[in-house]
Formats: sequence, structure tokens, C-alpha cells
Amino acid sequence: MDPALIPAPLNVRSLLREYALSPRKSLGQNFLVDNGALEKVVDAAEIEPIDVVLEIGAGLGSLTRLLAALARKVVAVELDSNLIPILETVLGSQGNVELVYGDILKLDPARFITVDNYLVVANIPYYITSAIFRHLLAARRKPRRIVMTIQKEVAQRICAQPGEMSLLALSVQVFGHAKIVGRIPAGSFFPAPQVDSAVIRVELYPTPMIEPENLDTFFKLTRAGFGQKRKMLRKSLSAGLGLPVPEVEELLSANEIDPTRRAETLSLEEWQKLTKKYLDYS
Repeated sequence: MDPALIPAPLNVRSLLREYALSPRKSLGQNFLVDNGALEKVVDAAEIEPIDVVLEIGAGLGSLTRLLAALARKVVAVELDSNLIPILETVLGSQGNVELVYGDILKLDPARFITVDNYLVVANIPYYITSAIFRHLLAARRKPRRIVMTIQKEVAQRICAQPGEMSLLALSVQVFGHAKIVGRIPAGSFFPAPQVDSAVIRVELYPTPMIEPENLDTFFKLTRAGFGQKRKMLRKSLSAGLGLPVPEVEELLSANEIDPTRRAETLSLEEWQKLTKKYLDYS
């Protein structure tokens, strides 16, 4: 980020004292206060002057101000009503910021994002990581890029390769290419969480790797496959799909998949082929 565009860091502790507030553990509030870490998040987003950015969890506005210095418009969503007066003060001079009070999980992005190819940039509470990804990737108007600061271990799970795949990894990777682009130590936050964070970037594909009309079947299969941990596919799919084991073995063998393998060993491409074969089978 161009140093000339970087605003002076906010004094987060002073702001909270001024408004007689403390970070709310129930909302997973860990404010990113290190300016170097904030710049790392913004740089990962590769924001162009024509871009519209959706920020989830504006907090005290530290990240919002950097986003506003680069983007055409920033829509900043914040759930905590106690922080709205601070945000109105901190962002008062930013004419390209729209502040939205509400729960992003209950809001349709298309309600306030009126353009395609927008960006999502956010430092989010760890406990809603999966829910936010599901919400954004299922939205009518999807972003072209998602950049979020999340728990390092969760970021590693999302970017996993066959052998360590998970339902979360497949749920994200079917929509886009996920990559860890930076790491942020716990000390960069106030209060400091107990674990380090990572900056994850997901570049969405023009269309999902599974045909949109087949996504429900894809998720039906993957949920069944991961439904019983450490079980062989022939057993987990049999239980999850309500099919006899011999029929499941036939389905897997038709895709050259050993029925004794486990769900975490399958690649997205193998799940893709399995989905098509299952649709033909059913």
C-alpha cells in the first residue's frame, strides 16, 4: 500500500476508554491494531480504484479507513450497536463509506451491494468463519475475491489437499481457489487471542467446479462421506445415503475409487466425478 495513503493508526485502547467500552468476548471481538498487519490484509485484497468492498465486522474502523483510501466505495457492516457511535466519528470524513448496522448472516449482500465483482475484506470473529463463508458463497450476488483474517488452523483446513480434506475445504474450494497469503501473530490484536491468525484469499471461479444444478447433490454426497469420522467410504456413504454397502461399492468402483478409502483422501475432482455418476445411478 502506498505510504502516502496510510492514515495514522487509531489508538484503540484510548477510543474504548473514551466510550467506556470493553471488547465483548461473546462477539469474538479481537481488534486488529497493528498497522503492519492491517496493511498486509489490504495488500492481499489487491483493491483497484473502481472496486466496491464489503467489510464484515467494521469494529472500530481501523481496517475500514485503509479500505476507503483505496476503493471507490466501502460498505462496512457492524453487529455491535455500541460501536456505531465510534464508527460514525472515526469514519465521519470518509464520504465513500456506507455504514450498515446488522448481522451479516441475516443480510443479503445484494441489498446494499449493487455491482458485480465486488470484494469482501474482513477481520472476523473466529467462531463464525464457516457460517460467513457459507453465507457469501450461497449469496445471489457473489464477490470475485474474499480476503479474511481467520484462525490459522482453520485457514489451513480450508486450503487442505487430499489426505487432509474436510467438508469445509470442499465447501470453499468448489467455488474458488483458496490460498494463505500471510500470517498474523496473536499480539497484533487487542485483546490478543490465544492462537495466531492467517490471511486467507479466495479467488472465486466464474462458475463453481460443480454445475450449479448439481451442487445440492454434491453437498449431499460430501456430507454423507464426512458424516462418520474415520469410517471407510463404503460405510459412511452407505449410512449417509441410505444405500446398501454393495451398491455404494459399485458406485465407487465405477469411478475407480477404492471403497476402503476415507473421505479426507478424495480430491475435489474425484467428488466431482462421483457426483455425476451418482446422478446417473439415481
